[in-house]
Amino acid sequence: MDRRLVILALGMFAMGTDNFVVAGILPGIATSLQTSVSMAGLMVTFYALTYAVAAPVMAALAGGLPRKLLLVAALGIFVVGNAISALATDLHWVLASRVLAGFGAALFSPTALGVASALAAPEKRGRALATVTTGLTAATALGSPIGTFIGGFGGWRSTLWFVTALGVAAMIGVWAMLPSVPQPAAIKLRERLAPMRDKRIALTLLTSLFAFGGFLMVYTYAGVVLEPVTHCDERVLAGMFLLWGVAATLGNLLSGRLVDRFDSRNLLNAMLWVAIINFCTLPLTSSNPVSAAVALIIWGICGWGLIVPQQHRLVQLSPHVAPLLLALNNTATYIGLACSGLLGGVVLPLTGGEYLSLVAAALIAMALVFSAAAHRCLERPGAHHRMIVSRETGSA
Repeated sequence: MDRRLVILALGMFAMGTDNFVVAGILPGIATSLQTSVSMAGLMVTFYALTYAVAAPVMAALAGGLPRKLLLVAALGIFVVGNAISALATDLHWVLASRVLAGFGAALFSPTALGVASALAAPEKRGRALATVTTGLTAATALGSPIGTFIGGFGGWRSTLWFVTALGVAAMIGVWAMLPSVPQPAAIKLRERLAPMRDKRIALTLLTSLFAFGGFLMVYTYAGVVLEPVTHCDERVLAGMFLLWGVAATLGNLLSGRLVDRFDSRNLLNAMLWVAIINFCTLPLTSSNPVSAAVALIIWGICGWGLIVPQQHRLVQLSPHVAPLLLALNNTATYIGLACSGLLGGVVLPLTGGEYLSLVAAALIAMALVFSAAAHRCLERPGAHHRMIVSRETGSA
């Protein structure tokens, strides 16, 4: 494997760990900063929303800058943001630093994927992108549990110093190992958002937004939702996150094989229905270690297994702008995460952690409605012909 791709994957691993590890240390942060878990949950919202909004904007504005310099600068901003978070003694400073870290992530992620594509030969480009993207998946399986485990021994600040160290390692690696990369053609923001005018694409992106809004709402407040089985022990919660992360990684790999054999619509519907049922029963299953473990496995498989069918559907719709659509899909996912963290913070005092999963199930049900609407648009007369013409001519 190309070592340069591994360095980029390490950077993505740091970004993903920073995003997901906060869920495991929210109770400790809330206690330390003398605030509520709901207010501490805004750390996830601020980071994710900054990432979602800034990623396509910065990809357009920074298109003319040298790639290596951009990657190092992005990692530097990310490191500074996390260091401030680790040192802050006030919630306002923590939230401001989360915005800074999210901005660094927004600058790094699309740039890293573009560099991976430029470094690889055309016939190996897909594998190069997959290698870098694996950093995000690995963050759920390893980074978040490790960070939560560290927080169980050294406190939440130790977890954020761990994320900061990952960012520093990636920054040094990029500076030392990454060569100069040819400048890509600049793409204006209006051109990046042009596919949103296609109703099928917009409905598919809304599916991602609501589905991951539901999946990640429970994750953000997992420390509270799973309290009946963890008894506020962050080490137990770290073990459960590890189980969830392994299931998520397996679900991602499994769906990649299944989508080549079965229609992506059927796969999407099956995962969404199973997820809805799983979350509706979570208030009952979360009180027992065995049933909670089974629920986490189902949740991980369905949640992260959803990514590949969604990407497959978008690529089918407009293969000539596939990278752009996949970037917009990531933005929709992070907006879903940001909004779910905010909505969960509002709902949590009203329902308690025990019933938060029912709200998440309602969001996933909305995703099922949008998914069905997208498929109906696809079945309209002429839609299939337009897709074929798009593939053959490469026209929009």
